[in-house]
Amino acid sequence: MADTRDQPTTTKQTVAAYAVHALTASGILPAALAMLEITRADCDPRRVFGWLLLTTFIDAIDGPLARRYHVKTRAKSIDGRTIDDLLDYLTFAFIPLMLVWRMNWMPDGFGVIVALAMGASLFGFAHSDAKDEQNGFFRGFPSYWNIAAFYAGLLHHWSGQWPVAVIIAVLAGLTIAPIRLVYPNLAPEQHRVWLLSGAAIWTLMLIAMLPMYPQPPAWLVLVSLVYPILYTLASFVLWRNRPFQPRGPVISDTPSR
Repeated sequence: MADTRDQPTTTKQTVAAYAVHALTASGILPAALAMLEITRADCDPRRVFGWLLLTTFIDAIDGPLARRYHVKTRAKSIDGRTIDDLLDYLTFAFIPLMLVWRMNWMPDGFGVIVALAMGASLFGFAHSDAKDEQNGFFRGFPSYWNIAAFYAGLLHHWSGQWPVAVIIAVLAGLTIAPIRLVYPNLAPEQHRVWLLSGAAIWTLMLIAMLPMYPQPPAWLVLVSLVYPILYTLASFVLWRNRPFQPRGPVISDTPSR
């Protein structure tokens, strides 16, 4: 079958490709609204997480759409990967970590740990092997600080500030550690269905907890932890057992985290 990218690009295809770039860039609006909520005197973390959830939804769909509409060849004047990485850092790292700091979920005087986590994510995003798309892995903890912040608020409610500080410090170290966590969108086909469907169910559980945050039923919190645990275990098993392909030029279009 001929590669459609070798065929002349129509105006409709070009418009569709640039529309995907516009969709990716639209994540800046909910990101700005999340940051605005953090600056309010009566900051409600539920609103922040709601806006971050919207940015995550945009991030989840723009990568497959970018590959579908071949944005690298049909809208090549815009580097969608740069937009994606900038927004990912804001919405997966900077804003949720600022929320942890703003809500005083860390012990007094230990806010520097949040700054160190932000710095670790900078190096994590900038690492040349941050996304091993050919083999389907992230290098290190992939800066899922929006999720870490969500559970940090729950942990603070139940156990206070020090456990939160420990978790943030450990994850900051793992962000620059040479470990691998599976990239769900590019996971081996036999695992992709359960990873993506599990992520969808898990997200619904987080949404269900949001109205009651930070006091949802303990059983719901515990059940919600099943998917992250399985995801982590599957990552280590797949990393150890999968026959790696040689690294080569990346041909996919602007996949997102």
